[in-house]
Amino acid sequence: MSRLLSRIGAFSAAHRLVVTGAWFMLTVVLTVVTISGAKFSDAEFSISGAESTTALATMKKAFPEADPGAGELMLVVEAPDGTSLTRPADRELVADLVSRATGVPDVKSAADPYAEDRPYVSKDGSVAVSTLTVDLEADQAVVEKDLREAAAPLTDQGYRVELGGTLDDGPPEIAGVTEIVGVVVAFVVLLLTFGSLAAAGANMLTALSGVVVGVLGILAWSATGEGIQSTTLIIAVMLGLAVGIDYALLILSRFRDELRRGAGVDAAVARACGTAGTSVVVAGTTVVIALTGLAIVRIAFITEMGLGAALAVVVAVAASLTVVPVVLKTLGHRALPRRERPAQGTAYAAPAAGVAPMAEVAGVAGVAGVAGVAATPASQDAPATGAASAAQGPDGRRGTGLLGRWARMVVDRPVLTMLGSIVLVALLAVPALSLKTELDPPGGPDPAGSQRAAYTTVSDAFGAGEQNPLVVLFEGPNAADTAAGTAKRITALDGVADVSPVQRAKDTGIAFLAVTPAHGPTDSRTNDLVNSLRTSMDDVAGAEVSVTGQTAVDVDVNSALSSGLIIYLIAVVGLSLLLLTLVFRSVMVPLLATAGFLMSLAAGLGVTVAVFQWGWAGALVGLDEARPLASLTPLIVVGVLFGLAMDYQVFLVARMHEAHRSGLHTRAAIVRGFGQASPVVVAAAAIMAAVFAGFAFSGGDQMVASIGLALTVGVLVDALVVRMLLVPAALRLLGEASWWIPRALDRVLPNLDTEGSSLEQEEPRQELAGSVRVSS
Repeated sequence: MSRLLSRIGAFSAAHRLVVTGAWFMLTVVLTVVTISGAKFSDAEFSISGAESTTALATMKKAFPEADPGAGELMLVVEAPDGTSLTRPADRELVADLVSRATGVPDVKSAADPYAEDRPYVSKDGSVAVSTLTVDLEADQAVVEKDLREAAAPLTDQGYRVELGGTLDDGPPEIAGVTEIVGVVVAFVVLLLTFGSLAAAGANMLTALSGVVVGVLGILAWSATGEGIQSTTLIIAVMLGLAVGIDYALLILSRFRDELRRGAGVDAAVARACGTAGTSVVVAGTTVVIALTGLAIVRIAFITEMGLGAALAVVVAVAASLTVVPVVLKTLGHRALPRRERPAQGTAYAAPAAGVAPMAEVAGVAGVAGVAGVAATPASQDAPATGAASAAQGPDGRRGTGLLGRWARMVVDRPVLTMLGSIVLVALLAVPALSLKTELDPPGGPDPAGSQRAAYTTVSDAFGAGEQNPLVVLFEGPNAADTAAGTAKRITALDGVADVSPVQRAKDTGIAFLAVTPAHGPTDSRTNDLVNSLRTSMDDVAGAEVSVTGQTAVDVDVNSALSSGLIIYLIAVVGLSLLLLTLVFRSVMVPLLATAGFLMSLAAGLGVTVAVFQWGWAGALVGLDEARPLASLTPLIVVGVLFGLAMDYQVFLVARMHEAHRSGLHTRAAIVRGFGQASPVVVAAAAIMAAVFAGFAFSGGDQMVASIGLALTVGVLVDALVVRMLLVPAALRLLGEASWWIPRALDRVLPNLDTEGSSLEQEEPRQELAGSVRVSS
């Protein structure tokens, strides 16, 4: 693999105009497709093939909407205390409001709440509801403003008027202030890491370009179907930006290391792509597999989110392997800090310090540029011996900075380090034990909004299940008669508040009963009622019976999410063990890595539960109301965090593995590998956390914010605690057993060459630092 990627990088650098033109043409094509047909869809959750989903599709065909281009809102009027809306004067006030509502732009019709055939007035006369038919493309905020003006004669007299329901949300906002701040913080980290404005700017611009192409690709994809969910695009931007910056960071850092070792620009580009590029492909492939694996759950919305995010990652990988080499060739020695750049026409000579800015913080000589997993094999350096030499950098000098002391602390006190790490993660993970989920908050996410107020008012006046009826669908020659015969049986079930008369379709073979639950849609007793309905209808003769309605669909989705999360987690853990066994050819390293991922996952979800479900420090994330997490959050976090956790495992432990293969004992290999890779791992984690935190603190969609917070905490815990404390300490305790693998398994496993050994054989490194002259 490393040879192929090296050649791709060399080709891209040698044909900059061709590569740039190809990406430009791709961008133009995607832009044209996007402009001509991109669309968003806020369809409800559903599961392909589920009883509720299939029956709901049948309902829509048998009872088609009168106006597919219209949606429904509820105009809710509540009388002042001691007043009844059934009095003639109050009826006249409500009737005038309904009449004025029909004159509001985008409102197509308004139902009379006093109609004899379908009255919508509470028994005590305190609440009346008019169902509005509104253009689906209307701006709901504008409609609400106009309706409030129309309702002024009532509200001035103490009547309460609210607007319930929701229309399509339209295109999402994907770049708010906090997201931009996150990107700025990521750029500052790059600037500190490289010590070069040109290198930091090139890294950021490459990543942003990849995000633009990825977003256009997703929007173009939306043009081929019924549209995409707005959350799909937000998640794709969040992940695409984070991995795009990190992947470019790895290759650019390796390129700088090659320049410092005396390679020419072309050779440095090729080698950076063959070594660090291999790490990028392995890491990106892991993330893509994890995201596309979300299809296991069989929920179209989640599959769409996974595929959209995977597409963003694929674009980030492709840009890193083709666009980054073009940028590197263009930058040349300007990728180095100004003090390290050779003057024009002179030979490059490594500076006396031998370090870049981040390496100076690390205290390990010559490691700032070492970003790829596959760096120069440690066998080219004299093996260190003893405790003191174990703490030395690759050039033999002792690391005395923060990361140097960090490495020595871990190997000197492995038991204490492991215990401290476990206790810290456990404390962060404790809240996850009380994790609860829900699909959508009844009445909308804003507790102070008119939608929630309308929902609460109707629920209090008409019953908790009034706005979320279940539908019992009958299909067969005698559907209507069968439905009528089962109505009494349904009414007798626990949790049933009301059963409607039989509703017949034009097709006489289809009929249904609307069942009003006594409890709300998120109440566990409503879930029990759905199951009771299905059980009690099993023995009904004369028709095929199904239970549907949005509440039943939500029950099925929640059930699928619960079982799917377990299945998906098992699949992810299995993939982790397989992948890392291939990469490290070891038994214990994959086990440690997988256990570390589970710990990071628990910590991320634990902090998220404490903030979003318990309400701790909720103001920091703009939390309006402490509620259970969105049902999708744990699943999405598992998929994304798994890929990122494996990235850090590969970046850090592979360097230790490489040092051990060169002849160092485990202790010395840990310190050397840690010193070489930890600066980049710290920078990569900081960048990831900054990007994710931008979404976590955006104050926007609560599901996106909760995912952002879980990933922010998960990434920091995984990189700084699990990979840089727990795993090295465990390897130190295991000693040589860390790298053991059965011989039979070693023989059958394919060689992925993630360490670029084939490049070492093909292209021996130039050892003389002064062998390259800078001509321009």
